[in-house]
Amino acid sequence: QVQIVESGGGLVQPGGSLRLSCAASGLLFSPYVLYWHRQAPGKQREWVATLNSGGAIYYADSVKGRCTISRDNAKNTMYLEMNALKPEDTAVYYCNVGGRTDAWGQGIQVTVSS
Repeated sequence: QVQIVESGGGLVQPGGSLRLSCAASGLLFSPYVLYWHRQAPGKQREWVATLNSGGAIYYADSVKGRCTISRDNAKNTMYLEMNALKPEDTAVYYCNVGGRTDAWGQGIQVTVSS
């Protein structure tokens, strides 16, 4: 059974930083493309970043230059480092492995507010 668990969220002031983690069990990270998404209050879930197994990385324009996605296949863990956070980054952040419907985390709240 696949289990995906995000951690590292919280309340941060504008301009601050957070590092989200996403740990998986029940599958191996290494062959898969990894994704971060987010859902702000009252909005649809949106894509944030992608890291494929070959190392290619893609970011949404809204976070480009402020976020870094990475993976540690040995730990079956992925990360999203977020800097220069803005109030509009407030959302529940989700990780997903391989686009699998059974490989979503429960989400982690990130709140950017003074």
